[in-house]
Parts: sequence; C-alpha cells; structure tokens
Amino acid sequence: MSSSEKPASRDEKSPAAFSLSCLCSQRWLLAYVGWLGGIMLYAARANLSVAIVCMVNDTDTNSTSSASEHAEFYWSKGEQSGILSSYFYGYILTQIPAGILASRYGGKHVMFIGMLIGSIVSLLLPIGARTSIYLVYVLRVILGVCQGVLFPSLQSLWGRWAPPLERTKLTAVCYSGTQFGSIATFAISGFMCIYGFDNGWGSIFYVTGGISLLWCGLWYITVASAPAQHPRITKIERNYIITSIGEKQQTFSTPWAALLKSPALWSCLTAQVCSNWITYTLLTNIPTFLKEVLDFNIAENGLLSSIPYVSQAVSGMLSGQVADYIRSRKCLSTTATRRIFQIIAFVGAGACLVGTGFVNVENRYVAVVLLTIAMWFVGMASAGYIVNTVDFAPRYAGILFGICNAAGTVPGMVAPVLAGALTPNKTQEEWRNVFYVCAGFCALGSLVFGTQARGELQPWAVDQVEVDVGEGNEAGDVSDRALDTKDTFDKKAITDTSTHL
Repeated sequence: MSSSEKPASRDEKSPAAFSLSCLCSQRWLLAYVGWLGGIMLYAARANLSVAIVCMVNDTDTNSTSSASEHAEFYWSKGEQSGILSSYFYGYILTQIPAGILASRYGGKHVMFIGMLIGSIVSLLLPIGARTSIYLVYVLRVILGVCQGVLFPSLQSLWGRWAPPLERTKLTAVCYSGTQFGSIATFAISGFMCIYGFDNGWGSIFYVTGGISLLWCGLWYITVASAPAQHPRITKIERNYIITSIGEKQQTFSTPWAALLKSPALWSCLTAQVCSNWITYTLLTNIPTFLKEVLDFNIAENGLLSSIPYVSQAVSGMLSGQVADYIRSRKCLSTTATRRIFQIIAFVGAGACLVGTGFVNVENRYVAVVLLTIAMWFVGMASAGYIVNTVDFAPRYAGILFGICNAAGTVPGMVAPVLAGALTPNKTQEEWRNVFYVCAGFCALGSLVFGTQARGELQPWAVDQVEVDVGEGNEAGDVSDRALDTKDTFDKKAITDTSTHL
C-alpha cells in the first residue's frame, strides 16, 4: 500500500504534518485552472475595449490609420461608453444568486454553466454588431449575466479548499488570471485588429470565445466542489484540508441579519467598490486615453495597455506569498496584514494616477510607467480585501463575495459613462478629472478598510461542526465511508490557529 493510500493517523491530520504546499496537489490544480478561468473572463470583458477602437470610424478626425480602414460602425462616444458599461448591468444580477447557488450546489457546476453560455455569447458578438447596435447591448448584458458567476463560485470553492495559512497565496495565484487576461487581450487584440481575419476586429471575439469553450471542458474534468468530492485527491491532502478548515460539507442556513450588520462585510464591500472604480476605469478607458491624449497608434496602444496588468499580476502573486509568510511568522495578525496591504494599495495607486493626469504627449512614456506602478499597487489587494471574506467567514465566502462584488459592479456601469462625460473634448485637462475621481475613491477605501476590516472568524460564523475525514472520495465505496473517522472541532480554536500562526 502506497503512502497516499495509508489511513491517516492523528499525527498525519495535524496542520503541522500537512503544511506541505505541494504544487501538484489538487488545491493547487484548482488555483491553476481558476487562473485560466480568470484569463477567459477578462479576455471576454476587455476584448471590446480594444476592438472598439478599430470597429468605430472616428468621425471627429481625419484619421487614415490602419484602425480606420477596418472600421465598420459610426457609433457616437456616448454609444461606445454605453456598450462598454452594458456588460456590468448583467454582471451585477448574478453576484448574490451565484454565491447562494455555489454554496448550496457547488461552485464547480455553477461556474461551468455560466462560463459555457458566456463563451457562446462572445462568439456571436461580431454577428450581433453587424446586425444592430441594440443587439450588441443585449449580448454584452447576457455575457455579464453569465460571467457574473465566476468570482462568487471561486470564493465559495476556496472556502472549502484553502487551508488557513495558504489562503492568500492560493487565491493570489488564482485571481491573478484576471490580470493575465487583460495582458493577453490588450497585447494581442491590437495586432488582430490589423492582421486578423473577419476584418481584423471580428477575429478577436472568435478567438477568445473559442478558447473559452475549451477551458470549460478542462474545468469540468479537473475540478470538484469540495475535497471530499474529488475523485483523484489523495487521502492525505483531503484530510489535511478538511482538518485545517474544520468544516463538514453540508448546507448551512445563512445568518442574514448578523451578516448584514457586520463591519467586516461592509469594509470589504467598500474596498471592493473603491478598488473596482480604479480597475474598471482603466480597463475600459486605457486604450482610449492612450489614443486621445498620448497619441499612440492601435498596435502600440494594445501592447502598452497590457503592460500595467503585467505589473498587477506579478504584484498580486508576490503579495500573496509575503502576506502568508508574515502571518505564519507571527509578525502581524491577519487583521493587521489585510489592513496594511490594502492601505498601501490604495494610497500608492491614487498618487500614481493623479501624476498620470499631468503627463503630456511629449513625455507620454512616463504616463505608461506611472500607470504600470499604479497597477502594481492595485495588485497588492490580493493580500487585502480580495481574500478577506475567506478569513472571517469561510463557510459563507461565496455569498459574502457575491454581495461585495454586486456592489463592486456598480463602478463598471458608471465609470465608463462618467469618463466619457468628463472628456467630451478629449483633452488632457479633462482626463485629469477622471484620475482625480479615482484618487478620491482610493482615499475613501483607505479610510474605511483601514479602520473597520477584520481578519478573525466572526462570532456569527462560529459553530461546533462535526468533520468527516473519509477514507474514500465522492465516488468511493460505502464500505470506505463506513470506516470514516469523525472529529469535532471548535471553530473558535481554529480561528485562533488561522489568525495567530
């Protein structure tokens, strides 16, 4: 009998014995496949931001660039802003329902269905654009509805899969896929606009939609909603995860009253709204800013738009490692770690964005550098509010993140429209006001999260929970399950471990 097949002893089930961060484990495989899912999400979300530059004939200029040669549409600036923001009108609708469904039926299935339909919608967008602008609005709303399930589903999964002292690094790697999605989309889409098939811009949607379909198949065959349900997980890893988290997989009633009154929830919600205002403003408007103010052509535009997201991705992964190291060495409590990283993220990003507004076309590469540094600071949120719901209420992480992300979707609807309204003449001074607004949200987020965030398991999420440490997997024999050992863990004791280790 191999070591992976031996029954777990009491010593083997201790967190100390299982603190191996095996990069080939199933929890890390979930992080990798989730990382790819983030790429798919942001590729579908951001592809229109670049494509619209070469889809629309800019009637305000006498441009003869390659982009204008491929332009097929005469959409006004207001219509373009509306199209870019329409995604978020659908995205906001599924945040809370997705969290509830993922908690009840499993994040794997909720995410698979949503992303599958979203992939098909992305493939249909070129046809819709050539049919009617109103069909573009409808398709982008539907795309938002479908893809709104991703983060609540992932957060629900991590509530069941992430051991306390690995939470930040696992989620940081997983969620960094969103930045890589922006990187790939911005870097490649500019060239596809010029050299791709179907008049250039059409190929952007076919390629991203097609790859997303392939990812859906990969997700379905490699991921399970809980460690006990995974057909290929080793007993050692399964027992380690379940013992570390101390939670039996079952359906719990949600303490809505206590949850909605919790400062921990409201600090996360505020931080997410403020952070998303920055990221959505830049995600939907960086290509336009580089074109209107800094005069970059479409090929340069796409490549340079991707550079800040490289910075954000690297920062996010490094911050996750550093934060978990600090917590494991008992240098700081979880609360202090989350607050400090998030405050640095907000203050640094706000300062860089204000500076960007004062850079003129003669020094345009300085603006790219400042945007890159700003996104480095934004990436530090991976050790701040992004993982925080798993800290203070892992059982309800999917629902909590759904609530926060629903509120955080509002900037996606408003920010592009406001940016368009603030820049009617496309001048540097007008764009400076856009960055001032971003800095204001940074200040608000620093104040609220820096004073109200919590890293400890909250009283309304504490319970005596019976944990099944089974011999078999979901597909295992009844006889295997009959040999399961049962351990009862005091959630408060686990809180102390996860908070102070």
